[in-house]
Amino acid sequence: MKTYSTKASEIKRQWHVIDASGKILGRLATQAASLLMGKHKPIFTRHLDVGDFVVVINADKVKVTGNKVNQKLYHRHSGYPGGLKSISLEKMMHDNPTRVIEHAVKGMLPHNRLGASIIKRLKVYVSEAHPHIGQTKATEPSQRKREK
Repeated sequence: MKTYSTKASEIKRQWHVIDASGKILGRLATQAASLLMGKHKPIFTRHLDVGDFVVVINADKVKVTGNKVNQKLYHRHSGYPGGLKSISLEKMMHDNPTRVIEHAVKGMLPHNRLGASIIKRLKVYVSEAHPHIGQTKATEPSQRKREK
């Protein structure tokens, strides 16, 4: 018996739409990361990029539990002495809510070149309107039933 190895020609990418309104940030991020990596597919291979495209809508309506809105901080450093900048989750949600979801999902992906290529397939939008309607309509279950 031979070991099966996924080939690049066998990878078929689908589009998934996730509505973030009322969902918990971490649970939403794990769902999106799993779809991006392709863990839901039987051909999943850890060293290959077999995942799908993920569109997250209503990013500004995502929830967090506890007192994270005030206590959670995002840090970045300029590289210079005294260059540490911090921003709270509350301010980040007000300024750019898409970055909160992108940051959470990116932390759940591999931290290498493979993860860098996977994160490019994540599309996050503040409202329900997004430019990928043509791709996502063809993958809805009601459309697949008519094709068969």
